[in-house]
Amino acid sequence: MTTRPVGRTTRHIAGPAGLLAAVLALTGTAAATGPPGRTANQAGPPPGVQAVAPPGAQAAAATPGAQAAAAAGGQGSEQSATTRLADRRSLVVGDRAYAMGDESGLYPATGWHIRGEMGGFWTQPLKLLDGLWFGVDGSWLGKDVQAASYTSGHGYQRIDYGGDVSVKRTDFVPDDIRATVVGVTLQSSKAKTVKLDVDAHSELMQSYPWGWTTPSAAQANLPDTGSFGDGALQFRDQGTPAFPNAQAHDYTALVGSSLRPASHALGADHRGPQDPAVICPADGTAPTRCDDSAFGKGTGGRLTYDVTLQPGRPTTVWFAVAGSDQSTTAAQREYQKAISDPAKLLAAKTKARAGIDAMSAVDLPGDRLLQQSVEWSKQNLADSVQEAHNLQIRDVNEGKSYPAPAGTVDVARWFGAGFPDYPWLFATDGEYTSYAAVAAGQFDTVKAHLRALRDVSDILNNRSGKVAHEVTPSGDVYFGSNTSAGNTDETVKFPSIVALLWRWTGDNRFRDEMYDFSKRNLQYVYRELDADHDGWPEGLANVERSGMGSEKLDSTVYLARGLRDLADLAGSRNDRQTQQWATAKAEDIEKRFETQWWVAKAFGYADSVDDPKDPANDNTPIFQRHWTGVTPMEAELVRPGQPTAPLASQAHAGVALDQREKPCYTGEFGLFHTGTGPTSDAAGNPGPSCDEVVSAVKSERSIFSLNTSIMAVAEGNYGRLGKRQQQVYTTGNARIQLDPSVWETPGAMPEIAPSPDSPANIGRPFYDRSMTLQAWGTYGVLWPVVHQQLGVDPDLGHGRVSVVPQIPGGQQKVAGSNIRLGQGSIDVAASLVNKELRTDVTINGIGATFTIGAVLPVGAQVGKVSLDGRDAQYKVVKTSRGTEVQALTQHRTSTLKVTLR
Repeated sequence: MTTRPVGRTTRHIAGPAGLLAAVLALTGTAAATGPPGRTANQAGPPPGVQAVAPPGAQAAAATPGAQAAAAAGGQGSEQSATTRLADRRSLVVGDRAYAMGDESGLYPATGWHIRGEMGGFWTQPLKLLDGLWFGVDGSWLGKDVQAASYTSGHGYQRIDYGGDVSVKRTDFVPDDIRATVVGVTLQSSKAKTVKLDVDAHSELMQSYPWGWTTPSAAQANLPDTGSFGDGALQFRDQGTPAFPNAQAHDYTALVGSSLRPASHALGADHRGPQDPAVICPADGTAPTRCDDSAFGKGTGGRLTYDVTLQPGRPTTVWFAVAGSDQSTTAAQREYQKAISDPAKLLAAKTKARAGIDAMSAVDLPGDRLLQQSVEWSKQNLADSVQEAHNLQIRDVNEGKSYPAPAGTVDVARWFGAGFPDYPWLFATDGEYTSYAAVAAGQFDTVKAHLRALRDVSDILNNRSGKVAHEVTPSGDVYFGSNTSAGNTDETVKFPSIVALLWRWTGDNRFRDEMYDFSKRNLQYVYRELDADHDGWPEGLANVERSGMGSEKLDSTVYLARGLRDLADLAGSRNDRQTQQWATAKAEDIEKRFETQWWVAKAFGYADSVDDPKDPANDNTPIFQRHWTGVTPMEAELVRPGQPTAPLASQAHAGVALDQREKPCYTGEFGLFHTGTGPTSDAAGNPGPSCDEVVSAVKSERSIFSLNTSIMAVAEGNYGRLGKRQQQVYTTGNARIQLDPSVWETPGAMPEIAPSPDSPANIGRPFYDRSMTLQAWGTYGVLWPVVHQQLGVDPDLGHGRVSVVPQIPGGQQKVAGSNIRLGQGSIDVAASLVNKELRTDVTINGIGATFTIGAVLPVGAQVGKVSLDGRDAQYKVVKTSRGTEVQALTQHRTSTLKVTLR
């Protein structure tokens, strides 16, 4: 499809240096440096990572990916947009708060879980404000004074405004504080005093109930009150909603500045230039753009400041929006932490993000766009981390009931699935995201996410072993109780993520902590979800469409992997009974899988079995062309004494992946949710046909970043790294994140790409969009680069690490540094020059047995192998990736050279 032109990007690489300089200047300190760790003239790529040329420096960029890389301006700490800013969502995130508006500095009603209320300022599980608006000498920024550019940085955002008084607005969220901080930097060529107005409109409400649930957000939300004291606006929402099991609450939001206001005002409005407000109805037809919703019961206030400017000297005024769902005293503590030293907090934030940038730093000369996507995907993961306290766990049964809490989780920390409508705890999202996170070295959040799932699930499901699906930050579980039909795949995936962490960290304590729950996961499946005892698990999974059988492909694939991983965990703990049980179950699935699930005339695997129209026949394959048909090639199984490989056979994998690369399944930005082809659905077939099977469902040509990730990983598992193979999918996800002709929020991986059946978000109402940042898409970038291209495959639980890179077709070099393993790290570089394959590995602080190697190009043969300049003892191993040369090394720094013939 043709992408929507949304303008080009302007790159600034000095980060928030200008804001920091202005603050230091106010205190009389000379400021010539950029963010902590980088001076202004050093900002850009981390050491060892090359910067790409700016737009126009390269002659013709031959591919969309190359064009996108050139347009995005190469590696750097910022990405900027300059056009259609009012149509784009902005986002700034910390682990205890976040804020969303548009990129001009206004706050349209956003989101659909509670229609129009999912944007604004939040601290989980509580919304604080609809927005925060700024006016200079009576002109409102974003309307009367147009924004010139919006910039996403590593841990902050900035909006630049022109005019006689130039304004830079920088927002960030300090970690471990329930507040968002905004710095407004004013500069004039002449000495003058400007009037700075700040409007705030409150909306104190929890993230659940939602608009359509019972009870609803309208019932749960009580009217806010506003007051002024000690230089700040204070908003409160107190009381007990009038429905059964509702609890008394006392919510508080505070808004104030580092300066004392000259005056203040209180009133029902105070939305800056968005008064009088256009109100979105709770449902049904709505205006294209709204300012508030029918659920809103907030109030407002204004703070006015007189700011004296010296000629040419930038002056920064800091503001904080803080709050608490516990008490006014707690909110005041958070406010004071945020406003006491904002410059120090900003320096700490950028320093922490520089540390994230330094881990798994890659150099991909043949794919600079993918290199950039690795950089920003690491930041996207950090931007997804959320934390809430005192979660009251209750089964709300898909919004149909509201029982008393079954228990409390004191603290939960997790990767938020997506902003603005899904920034809460999911099993599916977290499990896929974990693969990206370990590749980025972000181990601690994965551990916390798994702990949260376990703690919530055990309270919710009375220790049955079933994993909860969707948990809001308040503790309300929308789906995933023992009485829910699913999701089976989430329960069977859990042991695999525990094993993943154990292999990358060697953390036996964490393994032991999670082991009992992991064992109960799979025991639950065989006890409750295999009524016909055929070994194929029943229940809901990732895709639910009419006509599907009760036994799903993805659940079966992930069960096979989970059994192998549980067996590995059990063996390491000398639990022979569980090891033998899990191994026997896995071997049974593997033995029968191809016969049962392969559909030859479809050139792929059935999406489900057990025909619902024929109860007597529970073995009928049902083929509907969903993305889950790729999972047999995506999920790797660890089998003792064998190379790690997916469940799909080599022969069938090749056929299925070839098929999925065709236009029936793949669009400009990646893999469709449901491919096109013959169908009995009344909607008919809108696209080409690549097989003759008549499906009962229509196609869904929406390209989710997860679907594309699954395909990218599957291609890599079989060594298919070429331009028409894996690179199609890694480029697809990278472009929707970094291509200025495609992105909505610069640098953010969205939930859904512009697709034939999913128009680009930028042209849709703010209350009817998919997520602008969705964590799971990073799986299709970080895992293919670190695990597949660089070949990093740790098994620290058993004290060994394998590093066997594979250079993508048409490229000559891939490299990565500071790739975290356990308490140490490794650096890896692989090159192919003429007929010499070379792998360089440096080991930093890791006690393990290392295997170093290389995947041979297709058709190549080994002539000679040397290790550190001497003839090496090596072995040639056939794997799903291809032919590997492997050699053991005992040196901290090793170089393997393979001469080809």
